[in-house]
Amino acid sequence: MTGTIETQGCPLAYKAEGTGEATVFIQGVGLHGDGWLPQTQTLSSHFRCVTFDNRGMGKSQPASADITIAQLAEDTLAVLDAQGIDAAHLVGHSLGGCVALQTALVAPHRVKSLSLLCTSACGADATRLSAQMIWLGLKTRVGTSRMRSNAFLEIIMPPPYLASQDREALAGSLEPLFGHALCEAPPIAMRQLNALRHFDVTSRVGEMGSIPTLVVSAVFDIIFPTSCGKALKNGVPGARYVEIPDAGHGVTIQRAEAINQLLLEHINTACA
Repeated sequence: MTGTIETQGCPLAYKAEGTGEATVFIQGVGLHGDGWLPQTQTLSSHFRCVTFDNRGMGKSQPASADITIAQLAEDTLAVLDAQGIDAAHLVGHSLGGCVALQTALVAPHRVKSLSLLCTSACGADATRLSAQMIWLGLKTRVGTSRMRSNAFLEIIMPPPYLASQDREALAGSLEPLFGHALCEAPPIAMRQLNALRHFDVTSRVGEMGSIPTLVVSAVFDIIFPTSCGKALKNGVPGARYVEIPDAGHGVTIQRAEAINQLLLEHINTACA
């Protein structure tokens, strides 16, 4: 099932498939909702999986209202309303994890569980410029399309994994998940990063002790390193923390099977 809901000047495009516990997947910077296909293609046989294009991405055009984490949380609740969902399990990756946190803080009664993947309670963690990120970021903007794609792959995938891959073929296989060629950042990406830069609920995560929470980090994540996940785990009472040893920021794609198993276990446990 596909649909569109008009909210705050933006038509939000969403998809829903499967039956069972409502589970809403919130995507990160520069990806449309189909970036969750490695999850929903498996988990829709267990849950009612809902994905959507964040405002300014994919079919959710134009972005209209300012891009803030608070606005994106309102969009998430609007999608729930459109689907007639009173409460759902929220799964967020990167920027989407920040949105899931904000949604849980403003509407805890609508969140059955949280799965926070490669994210932080402080969005600025992803925008602090290390020498490595400055260099890779520059490489994504200069040179041939192949060179820019390679640089982007180095941001989201770990070196051991890339060493075993045909990078050109990998980049091509990822285009349908991102909704664009890896060498081209969508215009909305900078506004999404700015929203991250102004998000910080570190002092409030302790309020979510009643919501079953799974925190997942990837050892090779250079955007939200494991220190971010550990800080989240320590801040949210009762949170479970899992570290994927051989993965980077793109863990939902690279290690889809492991992520799917963790989500299946966490959501089923939250429902027990």
